[in-house]
Amino acid sequence: MAELLRGAPVAASIQDGLVPRVRALRDSGVVPALAIVRVGTRSDDLSYERAAEKRCDAVGVEVQKHVLPEGCSQGDLERVLAGVSRDPLVHGCLLFRPLPSGLDEAAAAAALDPAKDVDAITEGSLLSTLAGRLGGFAPCTAEAVVALLDHYGVELDGSEVCVVGRSLVIGRPVAALLLSRNATVTVCHTHTRDLSVCCRRADVIVAAAGHAGTVGASCVREGQVVVDVGINWDERAGRLVGDVDFDAVEPIARAVTPVPGGVGSVTTSILARHVVEAAERTLA
Repeated sequence: MAELLRGAPVAASIQDGLVPRVRALRDSGVVPALAIVRVGTRSDDLSYERAAEKRCDAVGVEVQKHVLPEGCSQGDLERVLAGVSRDPLVHGCLLFRPLPSGLDEAAAAAALDPAKDVDAITEGSLLSTLAGRLGGFAPCTAEAVVALLDHYGVELDGSEVCVVGRSLVIGRPVAALLLSRNATVTVCHTHTRDLSVCCRRADVIVAAAGHAGTVGASCVREGQVVVDVGINWDERAGRLVGDVDFDAVEPIARAVTPVPGGVGSVTTSILARHVVEAAERTLA
């Protein structure tokens, strides 16, 4: 039976470290603030929004919400983001993605001040992450994966890691973060031949393909750590599931993250930390 790598203790540890930093900012006259920009009412966006608000409230970060209808124009969205960029009382911005069909995500991201990009949607932040350079903020979920592994003492230096997924939101950024920690990283995806062979060779598997059940029993061996980043709705079971077939993998792996209750609960703490760091930079 695998050890469950739950996100709650990791999130709590990050949160505890943020409280005194927020107190120091407020003592200096700076109230860290996050602007959430949401288009439409996707259920997963609403769920994350509630979790982000709760986490920010717990550490003393204020939240502004800008909600646009699903049928809004590109100009409307860019005006909101430009307004957030100009507002000196806002330190970070979270734009929910993917955007509804018809909206240009790249153009929207270009309207945001990179200094307030706390989830790596602008080209500068993303390139900094992929290049392993300091400056911008990494995507919150990608950083949450590394924070979770660190919390549970999983050795990355010299380890082989298989990342299943190549998106710019999670797959490629988390691969870059792992490389910066001296892991040997293989990036696979749904078109990879012999995916199971690649996965079984690794010490750590990070499943971020966006498809339920991508990583099953044939992909794992004893002694591995499996991190499930996927969030999928199983209509038949009526519940959230990850990209890992948990019931098949859990008896084999050494450790595995649950869904829900794993990486997702750490992501909001990383988001809050990024906002606090952005606010601290205004005092530098």
